Amino acid sequence: MRIDLHCHSTASDGTDTPAELVRNAAAAGLDVVALTDHDSTRGHAEAIAALPRGLTLVTGAELSCRLDGISMHMLAYLFDPDEPALLAERELVRDDRVPRARAMVTRLNELGVPVTWEQVARIAGEGSVGRPHVATALVELGVVPTVNDAFTRNWLSDGGRAYVEKHETDPFEAIRLVKAAGGVTVLAHPAASKRGRTVPESAIAELAAAGLDGIEVDHMDHDDDTRARLRGLAADLGLLVTGSSDYHGSRKTCTLGEYTTDPEVYGEITRRATGAFPVPGAGGA
Repeated sequence: MRIDLHCHSTASDGTDTPAELVRNAAAAGLDVVALTDHDSTRGHAEAIAALPRGLTLVTGAELSCRLDGISMHMLAYLFDPDEPALLAERELVRDDRVPRARAMVTRLNELGVPVTWEQVARIAGEGSVGRPHVATALVELGVVPTVNDAFTRNWLSDGGRAYVEKHETDPFEAIRLVKAAGGVTVLAHPAASKRGRTVPESAIAELAAAGLDGIEVDHMDHDDDTRARLRGLAADLGLLVTGSSDYHGSRKTCTLGEYTTDPEVYGEITRRATGAFPVPGAGGA
């Protein structure tokens, strides 16, 4: 089985619609794909309706979190999307995205970059607006060559010249909320240092003690030495190890199935989940 547990659609900051994402996942030879848009489950219904036969969809979200001033992301799988407390927290995070993006546009203007809110809003479309949409605007203007090049201290990385904080959930609270909604939690790309500061291993140990289920080890932002170190940490803490592409369509260079999750780990994730179940494809359009 080929299993990719971290993908984005136009419901957040990907460039594939949810329907396109599942069709592309099937074409890439995946057996299981997770739709984990930022703080949103809005794309799930479309993805399920279009799910090709032979492909299974894992519903989820990537939750924006912050610990001791460090931004981090928590992958949440197979939770009840209508559970009131988790839904309210996701909405609180999403509602802060527009004023934050507007503030980043203002900061860029102050730095001499002629980006406009209308440009960023056009790029975001119906998705949850975020830094990748602002980064795409910088690419359109020729300020940087790629989206990844916008995530530096010069521009949009944590602490960068145009960076603006937003409401983010305490990760211990995120774990509690997801568990209460029957879901499973995996810390996304925990050592992706080029994105900004990362939480120390001591914090990951505390999160594990609070109920964290796993860490995403095989990821494009982790080199071989980092993956080996994280595997050792996961073994010491009794955490599951996942691998994922973090696919964003044409917005990033990674491809579907570039990194995958072991079938036994996937099986354990589905065994632990009680809020929702993987959806087998029925040959959707």
